[in-house]
Amino acid sequence: MASFSLPHIHDNPDGGWGPSSSNIPEQFKFKDIPYAPYSKSDKLGRFADWNDNLDGRQTAVGLPTTQNVRGGGAGRNRRDGAQAFGSGTASAFAYFHVEDEASFSLVDNKPAPPRRGGAFTRGRGSARGTGNYAARGNQRGGRGGYNNNRGGAQRGGRRGWRDWEKNNRTRESSVAISPQWRMLEEIEFHRLAKLRLEVDEPENVDTYGKVFAYEKSYDRITTKTERPLQLVDRIKYNTTTSDDPVIQELAAKNTATVYTTDAILSVLMCAPRSVYPWDIVILREGNNLYLDKRDGGPFDTVTVNENASDPPQDPTPPNPNNPNEKAAPEVPSINSATSLSLEATYINQNFGFQSVIENGTPAPVDFAHPNPFYGPEETEPLASCGYRYRVFDLGITEDEDIKICVRTEVDAYIAGQGNPREGQGLVTIRALNEFDPRAQGAGGAPDWRSKLDSQRGAVVATEMKNNSCKLAKWTVQSVLAGADLMKIGYISRGNPRDNTRHVILSTASMRPTDFAAQLNVSLANGWGIVRTVTDLCMKMPEGKYVLIKDPNKSVIRLYAVPLTAFTTEDEEGEAFEEDPESTA
Repeated sequence: MASFSLPHIHDNPDGGWGPSSSNIPEQFKFKDIPYAPYSKSDKLGRFADWNDNLDGRQTAVGLPTTQNVRGGGAGRNRRDGAQAFGSGTASAFAYFHVEDEASFSLVDNKPAPPRRGGAFTRGRGSARGTGNYAARGNQRGGRGGYNNNRGGAQRGGRRGWRDWEKNNRTRESSVAISPQWRMLEEIEFHRLAKLRLEVDEPENVDTYGKVFAYEKSYDRITTKTERPLQLVDRIKYNTTTSDDPVIQELAAKNTATVYTTDAILSVLMCAPRSVYPWDIVILREGNNLYLDKRDGGPFDTVTVNENASDPPQDPTPPNPNNPNEKAAPEVPSINSATSLSLEATYINQNFGFQSVIENGTPAPVDFAHPNPFYGPEETEPLASCGYRYRVFDLGITEDEDIKICVRTEVDAYIAGQGNPREGQGLVTIRALNEFDPRAQGAGGAPDWRSKLDSQRGAVVATEMKNNSCKLAKWTVQSVLAGADLMKIGYISRGNPRDNTRHVILSTASMRPTDFAAQLNVSLANGWGIVRTVTDLCMKMPEGKYVLIKDPNKSVIRLYAVPLTAFTTEDEEGEAFEEDPESTA
């Protein structure tokens, strides 16, 4: 017969319930389990009760419980206002949402309660499920005003048709990245935004070109006295840094360490604001750095509504592997991102050509040297443009000798405000364009013809939001050139469906430093970015590099590329195909 023996009982010498801690083996001790305070009056229930709210917080994402909505009570098993024991402490078992679930919310599909008298039910904090207010995502709680619902969109960015596709749209890189390229550094925008470097006033090295006087009558244009935008046939050069003969002469004299243009430098200084992709080619020769652009790259065109919540998009090319997809239309939409960029570039050039006095008084002003890019075989007339080569000192200490030579541009001068040859009264001219307020990508811009004269502040605020990067680059270019004023024209289409005819509705005048403060543009931060990129490149050996802004992320990357990259022979990618046996 089998024997029976009682199990060993661990007695607690302290007189409490359960075994003593001294009698429990180490492997059975729950040392890493957090302790949650409780009360003996609490009832044991389910492991996860999604309808109960014991600590006064919502248990479901975006969906308030019945107890919270009606009285704000702690739970259905307690009286209203009674506090649960231990509810004031942080729950160690609380569930925290990860980053991917931060945008998840539950949607209540139940029909809305019947209307009782007024338009809203007061005092219950309930959201209406029908009408325009529900479509706007607004919610009226108690006696307060409107609050944004979690499931709705923010004001000014209301949700619309096929909204789920907007986050899935991807952009292509501004340059094709070869597998043979070697990535050297990756910097996020939030790291760039923390950089800072104070730079003193620059040294003016030399001046080239000729500028005309600005036509002051354009400052008096209103929406009722609009002027048509004319097509003016003039030549204006946008030569890259290494092809500039003046910079080549200055580099031979060791004038500076880094050489670039104001258009390239402004993109780098305003990099944290950029959304569209761009790339800067960096060439290191000896102890010198040259920041160049590619022909036909993003530096030759002007963006439109780059910083809007829903910027203009190019049509998605058809998938060649899917025979069911229709071929792309031969004529792109006039409101696509590429078409608007070309239109804005055309408007900027012609507005600058048109708003100056070429013949008559005041007479044009010649700088110290003629235009360095205008050859003797050229027959077309030159546009009003002056080049000022200026050197900025980027050294932190007195022992450092890091200087950057920048070719800056000015477009005109204001008669009677000093000597333009000495850098007084110089002006930069730019233009903002309106295409169609009802089109996709308009960014909620108001109608300029009805709002520009009466509510100019609203128009300017919208443009500062939708074109933050573009306006910041223009302002930085004006500050680098030492211009006293910026002239910004407001130009709209004569017909929203015709992108070939435009009218000038108004012209604004502002000082670059004051406008930079309104845009919250920090030149010290921009110089810090320039110095950081300079230090990264100076640590590398001689060669060619490219700094690329990721098309879909807020990050820039530095790649090492072959010396034959971005040349005519490299268009087909032949320069990247090397035979390892022949180079061994």
